[in-house]
Amino acid sequence: MTATAAPTKTILRALAGEVQAVPPVWMMRQAGRYLPEYRATRAQAGDFLSLCYNPELAAEVTLQPIRRYGFDASILFADILLLPQALGADLWFVTGEGPRLSTLSDAEGVAALKPTEAIHETLSPVYETVKILARELPREVTLIGFAGAPWTVATYMIAGRGTPDQGPAHAMKAAEPEAFDALMARLTEATTEYLSAQVEAGAEVVKIFDSWAGSLKGADFTRYALEPAQQIIAALKARLPDLPIIAFPRQAGDQYIGFARATGADCVAIDNSVDADWAAKHVQVDGCVQGNLAPHHLVEGGPALVAETKRIVKAFSKGPHIFNLGHGITPEADPENVHRMLEAIRG
Repeated sequence: MTATAAPTKTILRALAGEVQAVPPVWMMRQAGRYLPEYRATRAQAGDFLSLCYNPELAAEVTLQPIRRYGFDASILFADILLLPQALGADLWFVTGEGPRLSTLSDAEGVAALKPTEAIHETLSPVYETVKILARELPREVTLIGFAGAPWTVATYMIAGRGTPDQGPAHAMKAAEPEAFDALMARLTEATTEYLSAQVEAGAEVVKIFDSWAGSLKGADFTRYALEPAQQIIAALKARLPDLPIIAFPRQAGDQYIGFARATGADCVAIDNSVDADWAAKHVQVDGCVQGNLAPHHLVEGGPALVAETKRIVKAFSKGPHIFNLGHGITPEADPENVHRMLEAIRG
């Protein structure tokens, strides 16, 4: 998209600030275990990481929900922990429990990480997946690349796994502040390069997932959630001025207010812990908002799914909006409920 050309894809139009009668829609984790075709492809790959690093199969699972539902955007199938693996962390997945990483807790561990320029060797299959998708997606579908935000990725690198309160990362931040800041700086730099490479391969939009931003309070939120996002976005915009960027500081609460303005993000994705009417009043005033149906509605279905979907569409109808969930769709979701959601949005 040139500086003078108006975007034509519905997602890009929303990100450019256009108010549309019917909001564009996609879902976080739309390629996933709720779909039988995904489960079959994952079995073919052998395991989750093998699927992430197999460009043909990763592209296939990315395309599956587009074929089934006709979403307005497709998001690259990968995982936020591929980046720390590319920086030298050991990464594996335990069935039924999730990811595990080798842990990092001090300056020595940070110093042992690979240089940023080395990440592309490990991540080259991801870029190949993006290239395949850029060729094979329907012309009207926007391709979204993504990465985890530095704080969220750091919490996994420090704890070696997901934790309820991100306690190990908070502990390192307090006990080893210089080492923690060095880790955040490395992740900020590497995330910028990773996203830039995805765009070079064909991604049209990128999204920064700060899944654990909600555990940062006050000045810590500013320093470790807002400022890294600001730095990544500024660096990307300096190289790629027309690149739309979505930021997702999940469970930020009142700190969603002004986040787009402070970071330079074109859109703020919101979780379902905040009300759509509140977000329309306080967050959408700065531009596009993405969200925020609670994922449990796609498990339970029924009239409540339709009513809540329509309520969210109405709440955001006076400003630019991308319909999405407040978090990723869960494995228990009924695929037929996704059709019902789309019917409620599109009529």
